Amino acid sequence: MQNLPRMRGSFFAVSHEAAASGIHGPFMILLYIVIATFAGGLLSVVIAASLTLSVLSRLVRDLVSLSAGVLLGTALLNVLPEAFESKASPQSLFTTLLAGLLFFFLLEKAELYRHQHHHEGDEHHHHGFDKAQAGRGGWTVLLGDSIHNFCDGIIIAAAFLTDVRLGVVTSLAIIAHEIPQEVGDYIVLLNAGLSRRKALIYNAVSGLAAVVGGVIGYFIVGPWKELFPYLLVVASSSFVYVAVADLIPQLQHRLSWRDTAAQLAWLGGGLVVVVLATGSLHHH
Repeated sequence: MQNLPRMRGSFFAVSHEAAASGIHGPFMILLYIVIATFAGGLLSVVIAASLTLSVLSRLVRDLVSLSAGVLLGTALLNVLPEAFESKASPQSLFTTLLAGLLFFFLLEKAELYRHQHHHEGDEHHHHGFDKAQAGRGGWTVLLGDSIHNFCDGIIIAAAFLTDVRLGVVTSLAIIAHEIPQEVGDYIVLLNAGLSRRKALIYNAVSGLAAVVGGVIGYFIVGPWKELFPYLLVVASSSFVYVAVADLIPQLQHRLSWRDTAAQLAWLGGGLVVVVLATGSLHHH
């Protein structure tokens, strides 16, 4: 395998040799972005279409723990270290991290950054709740997910423009939390009385917002290389916020020691996936 271009030293500058060969030239980077942003939505639709509602509910419960591990591992072990290796001052990057956390908090307050990691039959959700969510509030959820996916697309674009390997790991983290999010929305819509076909179409359209964000991000963000470290920090703030404010609180229930051990195993598995993926990419 050809060496992937690292953008350190001459920060965020693709090597002339790699660009000339076309292996990681502009077209290939754009292709990577489109594939990565399309993958999450496609996988969630395929999984939702192929499994029963009860199986999906159990799957989402495990994927929540896995997603938390992947998001935290990607943010703290990959994306943030990459940003702090730039020439940007640490103080400005930490300020951006704080601003990002506050921004996503306010965005969720406006119900435009909601995450539906839904466990059918748990104490927080029931059929009446699902009807309310998929009724008037359901469109807000779908709008919020579309905005969320659009932002994910921009994050993926910035990561690939920074470093192909970083783009792969970042995409892995986004896909890991996008699948339970989209499957959760699918369960909500099904329980509200929508047909499987309509629920899948709504989720697919919402997922395509990531592709739009990725393509726009490639053309808009690309020329502003000096902003890449800050975009990476914003991406990290998104990952940390989703993991700490949304996913982990869902795991804070009184459970048997077996269920608790399973949660820890899935969460640890997410961290292992990030470490192995990063090690494999750096090896190649």
